[in-house]
Amino acid sequence: MNNRRQLLAIFLTLCLPLTSKGQTLQFPDHPVKIIVPFGVGGLADITFRIFSEKLSAVTGKQFVIENMPGSGGFAAAQALLRAKPDGHTLMVMVNGTAISKSLYKNMPYDPVKDLIPVSFAAYFDVILLVKADSKIKNFNDLIKLSKDSTKGLDFGTINPGSTQNLSAELFKSVTHTHAEIIPFKSTPDALSALMAGELDVVFETYATSKSLVDSGKLLAIATTAAQRSGYLPKVPTVSELGFKGFEVVGWNALAAPVGTPPDVVQYLNKAMNTVADMPEVKQKLNALGSDSYAGSSQELQKRFLDDIAKWANVIKSSGIQVQ
Repeated sequence: MNNRRQLLAIFLTLCLPLTSKGQTLQFPDHPVKIIVPFGVGGLADITFRIFSEKLSAVTGKQFVIENMPGSGGFAAAQALLRAKPDGHTLMVMVNGTAISKSLYKNMPYDPVKDLIPVSFAAYFDVILLVKADSKIKNFNDLIKLSKDSTKGLDFGTINPGSTQNLSAELFKSVTHTHAEIIPFKSTPDALSALMAGELDVVFETYATSKSLVDSGKLLAIATTAAQRSGYLPKVPTVSELGFKGFEVVGWNALAAPVGTPPDVVQYLNKAMNTVADMPEVKQKLNALGSDSYAGSSQELQKRFLDDIAKWANVIKSSGIQVQ
């Protein structure tokens, strides 16, 4: 009964935003579709399935997920931009959306001009992983071995242009680490190579390596966000270990098509913040290796533009081939 009363109170609160004509906002008035530019079962998909369930409860209208995987998220973005910009069709945007701005020569849409950032949903770190019986037991060992080695260390990541790969490139540049970055087609391939002793370090997310870390087979020696994560609170950040300003944060967020009314964006942002602050949602996302957070649409816009600039520089300096 208490939960039902709480949801009713939230629903009534969300009805408060007014249109420019002073009338109560009539949104949503039918189901809202969230297009996920990835397949079923990935971190972004699971995150927004958690959010969509709660958004349905707090708004009184159903939020449904439609998976639309495709290269660079182009198919999803084009579907979004064909929809009426009234807030009833939305899309998941991720830090990879910012990367794609510099990674692709001819994008069929402009993510800066064509998307309206609504809110974050969650963020997550990239973590530096070593095998449990590795000579590298901590971050200082990594730096020391890198400088002492004539061959250099082998860093493993997934494909060039991914957040993990660009994290390794940025890390190598900032720390002056003597290392070769070896890309793999998939996370399981990279982690298998690490377990086999073929790599010294892998840059990956906790979500994809959780079972190996929790079982003690892999050791997380550092994370890449500005602050320690809620799911690996004992693991230090690269920044606190002496490299101030080094920060890599992956994020999942919600976007609307350009032309969506500002009061609808405001309503959706408030609803996302309500859901992100729910203890149950925070607990579920921590278990996935993410920290639940919504923030303001302006904050997301700033992060998006900052990430575009950051990764454009990394892509250029590392010589990654533009597609």
